[in-house]
Amino acid sequence: MTSFKTVDEYIASFPPETQAVLKQLRRTVKNLASQAEEKIAYGMAGYKLYGKPLVYFGGWKEHVGIYGLSGAMEAYKLELRPYAGPAGALRFPLSKPLPLDLISDVLRFQTREIRDKAGTRKGARTR
Repeated sequence: MTSFKTVDEYIASFPPETQAVLKQLRRTVKNLASQAEEKIAYGMAGYKLYGKPLVYFGGWKEHVGIYGLSGAMEAYKLELRPYAGPAGALRFPLSKPLPLDLISDVLRFQTREIRDKAGTRKGARTR
């Protein structure tokens, strides 16, 4: 397994068609959560928001996968059903355009959920 230091390195390791899709995902995440910390986690692109995992995505031979969207997966269960993979993963075939509107909605939900929890903790007082 190759160890990547940056998301740029990770994306560059794929064929051009896959790179284009991964770049779309990256732009989508950055547009919706510009303050998210970008890093390599679990051997793929990962993003944290307020210290909490926001989303991970990775490239495969015939699809890209999106991981770590547990709350959003439940909220968008019907819409995401065609893309559901094992263990809560989403699989988007490289042979079809990404459903960017749906992915954006899911990421907005996930971002809002993390922000709400972070706001609750920041406002809480300890004794």
